Amino acid sequence: MVTHSLSVIHSYPHDPNAFTQGLLFYNGKLYESTGRYKHSTLREVDPKTGIVSRSIKINDQYFAEGLARVGKRLYQLTWRKGRVFIYDLETFAKIGTFQYKTDGWGLCSDGKNLYMSDGSATLYQRDPDTFKIKSKFRVMSGETPVTCLNELECVGDFIYANMLGSHLIIKIDKLTGKIVSTIDASKLLPKPRPGSDGYGVLNGIAHDPDTDAFYLTGKNWPALFDVRWSSKQESSL
Repeated sequence: MVTHSLSVIHSYPHDPNAFTQGLLFYNGKLYESTGRYKHSTLREVDPKTGIVSRSIKINDQYFAEGLARVGKRLYQLTWRKGRVFIYDLETFAKIGTFQYKTDGWGLCSDGKNLYMSDGSATLYQRDPDTFKIKSKFRVMSGETPVTCLNELECVGDFIYANMLGSHLIIKIDKLTGKIVSTIDASKLLPKPRPGSDGYGVLNGIAHDPDTDAFYLTGKNWPALFDVRWSSKQESSL
């Protein structure tokens, strides 16, 4: 399997207090879901300055997770409460809630369907109008299922996924579930900050379709990186 290394085009400021769980790019803005009980938010961020232009706090009982956009709606998962909240993109007004039975980890959209991870090797294709499961598939490296799929980004026929606790991002064929390549993001990892639980974990992938830029960050990272994939080598994943 091919592993790509990263070329960093630019780095930008990122709120080091943001425990990033979901990230997406739309119309020149980043939309971010941050986690932890009593600290979870939904926010709109200027990607070049890191300035939060809008933010709402999530109820203290919820630990916010993955985030996706379909049209003018934002969908935000919760970790263990089995709720996904739907917001109006322009106002952040909550316009709906759906329930599901698993953990909520990552979420992305291809414009028609939502794709959700729950920490297992299974990805779920869900209907954005009902959140009902339309199909599901296992993510495989050869004959081995791959678990701990965290934040997701849908790009064309592929889904990019962070692997919790790993410096690797995996590229998944969403029609077959097969991992087609990996991206080594180890050069981006910051040094651990004393007393910061979870700091240093890669978690946040956003794609700008107009420029084909990828923006990467992590939980409590002080920087957001504009990157491209570059040289290749063989990987044993």
